[in-house]
Amino acid sequence: MSVFYLVAFLAIFFALMTIFTKNPVHSVLYLVVTFFTLTIHYILLNAQFLAVVNFIVYMGAIMVLFLFVLMLLNLNGDTEPVKSNLAKIMGAIAGMCLIATFLGAFRVLQPNNEMVVGNAEIGLVKNLGKVLFNEFLLPFEISSILLLTAMVGAVLLAKKEVRKV
Repeated sequence: MSVFYLVAFLAIFFALMTIFTKNPVHSVLYLVVTFFTLTIHYILLNAQFLAVVNFIVYMGAIMVLFLFVLMLLNLNGDTEPVKSNLAKIMGAIAGMCLIATFLGAFRVLQPNNEMVVGNAEIGLVKNLGKVLFNEFLLPFEISSILLLTAMVGAVLLAKKEVRKV
C-alpha cells in the first residue's frame, strides 16, 4: 500500500503543478508526468490493457501533440487576457466543491476493496477479449465498419485531384 500512496501523492502533486504553472509548456510536461503516474495506478490495479492504452494514446500521442502545438503557438504573457472577478469567484467555488468531494470520498475509503482483491483477473487483456468478442461482437464490428468508412472518407477528402492537360 505504500507504493500506492507514494504514486497517489505524486499524481496529485504533478496535477497541481499542471494547474499552477505559469509556463504552458511546463504545464503540458507536468501533465505527461501525471498521466504516467495514472499508468502506474492502472498497473497496481491489475489493469494492464488500460495501462498500455493510457501510456500509448495519452502520453505518446495526445500530450506530444499538445506540446508541439504550444511550442508552435509561441504564447506570450502580453497576449493573455485579464480574468474578471466573476471568473475568479466561480473558480474558487468549483475548487471548494472539489475539496468537499475529495473529503467525502476519503471518509468512505476502504483499503481492501473486495472487487479488486476477490477477482485477480479482472483487468487482464485475455478476459477483455473474451467479453468483447463474445458479448459485444456486433457493436465491435459496427464500430470497425464506421471507423473504416471514416478513414476512407478522410483519404478521399485529402486527396488532390490531378488535372490532365
